[in-house]
Formats: sequence, structure tokens, C-alpha cells
Amino acid sequence: MTIRIGLIGAGGMGRAHLARIANDLSGAVITAVADINHDAAVSAAEPYGAKAYDSSEALINAPEVDAVVIATFGKAHAPDVIRCIEAGKYVLCEKPLATTAEDCLRIMEAERKAGKRLVTVGFMRRFDAGYQEMKAVLDSGEHGYATLVHCRHRNPSVPEGYTTRNMIDDTAIHEIDICRYLLGEEIASVRIDTPRATSRRFEHLQDPLVLVATTASGVLIDDEVNVNIQFGYSIECELVMEAGTVRLGDQEKVHVRDVHGNRNAMCQSHIDRFQTAFNTEFQSWINAVARDEHTGSTSWDGYAATCVVDAALESLGNGGREVSVSMIDKPTFYA
Repeated sequence: MTIRIGLIGAGGMGRAHLARIANDLSGAVITAVADINHDAAVSAAEPYGAKAYDSSEALINAPEVDAVVIATFGKAHAPDVIRCIEAGKYVLCEKPLATTAEDCLRIMEAERKAGKRLVTVGFMRRFDAGYQEMKAVLDSGEHGYATLVHCRHRNPSVPEGYTTRNMIDDTAIHEIDICRYLLGEEIASVRIDTPRATSRRFEHLQDPLVLVATTASGVLIDDEVNVNIQFGYSIECELVMEAGTVRLGDQEKVHVRDVHGNRNAMCQSHIDRFQTAFNTEFQSWINAVARDEHTGSTSWDGYAATCVVDAALESLGNGGREVSVSMIDKPTFYA
């Protein structure tokens, strides 16, 4: 069975997904692209012989679309995710699932009403081989239980429109989710620390910052978010257990030893670093849709991450005081 995919959002991320579906993956074709910018929809759709739509609602209801990928900005996600659920179509929505916990609750209610899990949230790090290996080491129990997680999320630079809020809701949200995935438990409280700001930032930006979180069992997580580090896109994670550690460093692309020293090339973007994880995530989703099954993270995972983001933003606004994460009890539907 070939899955006919419609894309909502013809920006950079959406076009990257179109290219991977067409060039790197199997079992799917692109049949429709929607964007509020008509010219963007047309230019993204044409290379794949897909139909261009000006309305996401029209694309979702189109008979030539079996499943939907959403790659618009976060505030636009919730209405389209709910429309996909109501149309009975599987949807892979880029993070965040929604920008408010209330919208996430509406999505979960629509999904429970539909009677099946249809929503996958684009937390692609769950499909990264390094993180999966880290989880396997912890889950083996050989080194005891987790006590600490140290995370680093470093970008070479960010555009002027990127805000301090984005450091949490667009950047740190990846560490929030991957720590929940690694540890298999929820984050109970969070605070934001603000170190001395780098002179390399735009003046409106507080950069770097550190998100400090505590899980339900007491594991302490620290996440350095440093988005103007200049040298590269560097994602690091160290999981500390009772009798050992497991560490994921930045992915080495090329290692050179010569008269100038011992050095390796650095990744420069999230596409560069996580291309394989993106491909694995999408291929897994396509295969699951063909079997009429859900795969990957759920609407609950999107909701839980958003609740942590909300608490972190509250901490940022109140001078860095610790804030408890407020969540409903996990519905059995997502158990």
C-alpha cells in the first residue's frame, strides 16, 4: 500500500520533509501541499506533481490525501490536528503539538472521541541511534537507576526574530521530551537560571540560559541552552546512574589528525545532525500508517512537554523561582 501524504506548511522544514519522503523513503507519495502563501504552496508542490491548496482544511478533506504532515508554526497546529482527527486521518505534527496545555487537552479529547490514536508528535530524537543506545543502557539495569542528566543544546547562531521564549518552547522542548523518554517518567518541577549573557546575541535575547528540572522520582536534569556559540550545532547528553555513566557527544562527521592538531568537523544545523533520525521517524510513521497503527510519541507526550514549557516560562518571568508542573492524570487511553 502506498500512503498518499499531504503537507501543511511549505517552509524550510516542510520542504525538507517533502524531499526526504520523495528521495530517501519508501511506501509514500506526496499528493498535496497547503500553505497560506499560494506561491509557496505551488512551488513546493510542483516538483512532486502534487496539488497545491491555499487552505489546510481543504487539504485535510481532500480524497487524494491518506495522511497529513503538519510543519507550520506552533500556534497554528491545534485546529489542523483536530481536523485531521475528525477526518480519521493519521497526522505527524512537528513539535510543539500546541502552544498551550488547553489546546493539547482539546486534541486529546478529540482523539479519545475518535477512539484511536491518530497523532504523532515530531520528537525525532527518540529515533536517534545514540539516544536509543543510552536508553538501552539505563533500561538494562546494569548500572542502577538514574540520578542526574546533563544536557547541552548549542546553536552557532539564531535569527533576530528568535526570542528568549523560543529558547524554551522551540529549543529546550527537545531536551524536555528526550529526558521524559530516557527516564520513563514525568518532570515534576522546573526553574530557569540566567547566566551572564554572551555579547554575540541580539540585545533582546537572554543567552545562554539553563533549564533545571526535577522528575517525579527526584532525578535532576540540567539543560544548557546556548544559541550563539558560533562554532557549530552541538547536542550533548550525559546520563548519570548509580554505578556508571553513558554520554552522547556531538556527532563526529570527519576526524582529522595533522600538523595543525587533532580535530573533527562539527554539525552546523539540526538537519545536519538529525537527518538519519528524521528519516527513521518518517519511515516508521509511514509503515505504521500502512498497517493502520500508531507509532512514535503521542498526544500525551505533546501535552506533557507543553506543561513543562509552561512552567519554565513562568519561572523565566518570575526571576527563576522553581515552578511545579501542573498536569492532569494520564488517561488510560494513552497508557
